[in-house]
Amino acid sequence: MDDKALEQVYQENLEERIISYLAEQNGLSLEDAMAVYYSSKLSNKIHEGKEDIQYLDYKVLVDILKQTEPQLFK
Repeated sequence: MDDKALEQVYQENLEERIISYLAEQNGLSLEDAMAVYYSSKLSNKIHEGKEDIQYLDYKVLVDILKQTEPQLFK
């Protein structure tokens, strides 16, 4: 497996953990948590690998999402 494939697997696992934790911490269904996450600017940053943000812990990323994009939780 090459580096690009490993990075893709890592990112998919990270997104799964973010969505699950987001649902758990905010009383959301997985579908609603997915909608919140994939409509966020954070998901784009992670997908594009901006600022190496994808290497932060998923719990930290959820906290960042809640602080920087609170409008998604209304």
